Amino acid sequence: MKKHLPWILCAGFAVWFLSTLVGPTDKGLAWEQLARIPVVNGGRHQPFESLARNALVQIRDRYSHYDLAEERTVTAVEWLAEVLFDNERASHRKVFRVDHPELVSLLKLPLKNDEKDPAKREDGKHYSWAQIISEENVAALQRESERVSAKESSQQNAFDQAVRKLSSALSLYNGLQSSARPRDVQNYGQFLSQFARSLDSGATLRETLRAKYAGKEIPKDNNDPLLRIGGQVLVAADRESESGERTPSKIPLLLPPDGTEDWSRVNSRLAAIRGGELLPRALLAWANLGDSFAARDTNRFNAELRDYGDWVRTTFPADADHAANEVFFNRMAPFYAAMTIYVVALLLALAYWFNFEGWIREASFSLVGLAFTIHTVGLIYRMVLQGRPPVTNLYSSAIFIGWGAIGLGMVLERFWKNAIGLVVGSFLGFVTLVIAHNLALDGDTMEMMRAVLDTNFWLATHVVIVTLGYASTFVAGFLAIVYVLRGVFSRGLDAATQRAMARMVYGIICFATLFSFTGTVLGGIWADQSWGRFWGWDAKENGALIIVLWNALILHARWGGIVRERGIMNLAIAGNIVTSWSWFGVNMLGVGLHSYGFLNGAFQTLAAFVISQLVLIGLGCLPLRYWRSFAGNSSASATSNRPTGVKPGRTTTATA
Repeated sequence: MKKHLPWILCAGFAVWFLSTLVGPTDKGLAWEQLARIPVVNGGRHQPFESLARNALVQIRDRYSHYDLAEERTVTAVEWLAEVLFDNERASHRKVFRVDHPELVSLLKLPLKNDEKDPAKREDGKHYSWAQIISEENVAALQRESERVSAKESSQQNAFDQAVRKLSSALSLYNGLQSSARPRDVQNYGQFLSQFARSLDSGATLRETLRAKYAGKEIPKDNNDPLLRIGGQVLVAADRESESGERTPSKIPLLLPPDGTEDWSRVNSRLAAIRGGELLPRALLAWANLGDSFAARDTNRFNAELRDYGDWVRTTFPADADHAANEVFFNRMAPFYAAMTIYVVALLLALAYWFNFEGWIREASFSLVGLAFTIHTVGLIYRMVLQGRPPVTNLYSSAIFIGWGAIGLGMVLERFWKNAIGLVVGSFLGFVTLVIAHNLALDGDTMEMMRAVLDTNFWLATHVVIVTLGYASTFVAGFLAIVYVLRGVFSRGLDAATQRAMARMVYGIICFATLFSFTGTVLGGIWADQSWGRFWGWDAKENGALIIVLWNALILHARWGGIVRERGIMNLAIAGNIVTSWSWFGVNMLGVGLHSYGFLNGAFQTLAAFVISQLVLIGLGCLPLRYWRSFAGNSSASATSNRPTGVKPGRTTTATA
């Protein structure tokens, strides 16, 4: 029976993953159809669902919202539909995450309570637009935002970061509110059907209103829909034009190029229409969708959505197919599935060290193989969606580094069947996917490339190769960590394991040196083509060079007999510090062409990681009499103290 357990376990997780590919069935409003409607945001084509997910995660740090009043989970698609079409309902959804006590106090927001009435219950960290937006709060936030913006990012504390994040979330929400229709407008579709006839012949909305009012302010209580609603449209169009230049991702483009050269925003398109022109099909569709949604007319909403979806698929098949494929990718969530399986595989690999039954190691290897397959499928699917190589930003670098580490771990396990490669690979796969998950909280992970970086050749050569250098250096470092921990805290570091791990670390460092060096040189050539200089001592360039030099230092120390086996392991652990600094640290300095800005949370995490590696190096430097694997075993101690590759009897000056 035991010999079948690995396959049974692997099959169970495979069925679980495949079951997630089956999307939910609409029972009321056609959320699945709405999710697949293509839009453009942040310069890229994406489905309505991705727009909703990326907006909600920036506001709430989650891809869905649990409503305490209704005691149910509200999906991102449903939430965004309310923001676009039903401002009043959306304004009472407690989606804004405000968990810094000073900011909660500044805005006079209610604290966590135990109200039995769900409608009045507060969780102490999520609040609604209606609770936050008041004249007093807006003024207070404006003052704090101006103060924070005047400070260098590296000088901002946790409160400053919270102010900046909330201000950004409110700005994003404000942009979405009127991106499909003016606020608090009834029968918008009926107004639009008469809109073009209301304009002066051949004149735009702006020209018509200017002619009627000759520069005077439009009365807010005007009963003429053209003046009342048209005034809102113009204000929104002006704001979109200004905000779109500064932060284009805050206001989506919902209208496909029907009579225009490119996708356009609803209000901007409406403001440009001249009297006598036919309104775009998409403009009327969004208006009718909004009216039926606000009225909760399910049948009409679904019928309008079906008609519009059919028209989009017929008129813009490429955009519709891309949107449907991305929705499927979101449903698949391959990296979350892989992360879950990596954890189980890691636990099994660790269990094998305590109970050396072969089926446990085989089960761990099978699960790692399954997770690696899912990880690879997700990586390739994402590449196809983007039309890019695997690494385009910090998020995708974490995905790729984890993938490379797992691949190397599986190769090691094929040669040395001792579960060490499984432990290191699955651990790094899990950790890097957790890092990627946290990086995804910043919003769209498939963002458009900067113009200077927009070249698939160099993304596929320099970036991929240097990232593989990162991955392999981390693998060597974590192999060394396993060596130290097993040696200090257990008796599992026998002579055979020592020799095996020494060969592992040496081979991986050779691999890391080659890829780091080649990737760094290619990066210099790319810089020469993009910025006109081969090497400008940019912080990121220096970080990459340090990795090359450090790996070369380890190899030379080994070849020259300068350090012994433990010394090589400690140097490999120090390589984790060097690599993490190059990967994340230099990006937070606020200088250079590769800077992503200072992040307080990321800096603290990086500092904690560095401290942990220094502690491990300290453990690695302890005298062998304090290592459980060597305590009372003089022959083992002598073997471990001998420089790698040095025969007994040879004199050496090695001291480490």
